[in-house]
Amino acid sequence: MSDHTAEKTNPWHLVEPSPWPIVGAFAGLVTAIGAVLYFHIGDFILLIIGFALMLMTFNGWWRDVIDEAEHRGDHTPSVQTGLRMGMLLFIASEVMFFFAFFWAFYHSSLPILNNVAGPWPPAGIEVLTAAFMDIPALNTLILLTSGATVTLAHHALIEDDRDRLVFWTGATVVLGFIFLGFQILEYHEAAFSLKDGIYPSTFYLATGFHGFHVLIGACFLTVCFFRARKGHFTPGHHVGYEAAAWYWHFVDVVWLFLFVNVYWWGSSSFGHIPTPAG
Repeated sequence: MSDHTAEKTNPWHLVEPSPWPIVGAFAGLVTAIGAVLYFHIGDFILLIIGFALMLMTFNGWWRDVIDEAEHRGDHTPSVQTGLRMGMLLFIASEVMFFFAFFWAFYHSSLPILNNVAGPWPPAGIEVLTAAFMDIPALNTLILLTSGATVTLAHHALIEDDRDRLVFWTGATVVLGFIFLGFQILEYHEAAFSLKDGIYPSTFYLATGFHGFHVLIGACFLTVCFFRARKGHFTPGHHVGYEAAAWYWHFVDVVWLFLFVNVYWWGSSSFGHIPTPAG
């Protein structure tokens, strides 16, 4: 008997059997194989099928979780605490993920970490600068503004102001996609490519994965936007929105580190480290 029809004897949610984990795993396999085929022979059919299966998985899984939270009452206070802890641990793992990219950047540029490190940036690399009104500085302003708008939306939710919640959440989503648009433009205008050495490799890995996280966060908040319009969140029960807001603030903080270290330090006189003598 399913736990939402049986008498509850504990505050925990015993998850019912679901097809989505195995469907999601299969979708990931198809997407990975499709990506390999696309990169090697240019065939993108299997890649499109994989993406379609992934989107189907997202839709079905999120629909079930929302149903558990909004209609079945499975997300008790104890379950909400567990979900918050899970989100915090996930963000902590993401911090370690980006730490690896920063370590690669500094290991390749600082002689104190690598005694064979040469001039940084390497000769012939035309770096992107952090000058005022250049794309990196503009994107910093956009992302910091989006951090303020998502905070306004969260406070509106706590105050049970549905109109302000929807407006500021929508504004955050729009700013997130504007950021991504400028990042695509930046990549288009960059004078170096991924294969041009260690600087482009670390640059594109760090900023590219950050952009991917911005896309995930924007999609996360888009789902919250439509849920807010349907009245799904309440001041005392909005773990899904809290998770989205925390994730967006994490994206903000990572970008600040990227801007300071990769764009400002990496393009200034501080970043031009001479080759060690001898």
